[in-house]
Amino acid sequence: MNRELREFRRLERVCLEQAALSTMDLARSGLLKVADDCRLAAEAIEAQPVPRSAIAVAVQAFRLALTSGRTPSRH
Repeated sequence: MNRELREFRRLERVCLEQAALSTMDLARSGLLKVADDCRLAAEAIEAQPVPRSAIAVAVQAFRLALTSGRTPSRH
């Protein structure tokens, strides 16, 4: 579990750093959305009392990230 948590936090940090460096609005927006999803996944992992298995935790984290109430914007 700690490995998955560290990886989500690392991906969040990388996306935020790259978003800060991005000169294109679309790229920056996409990177910020991925960073937000990684943050949500990490928070879901942290909220787990005792993980059943690494795969189960990752699946639940992604499920929570995808159902966080954010609706995709279509232009």
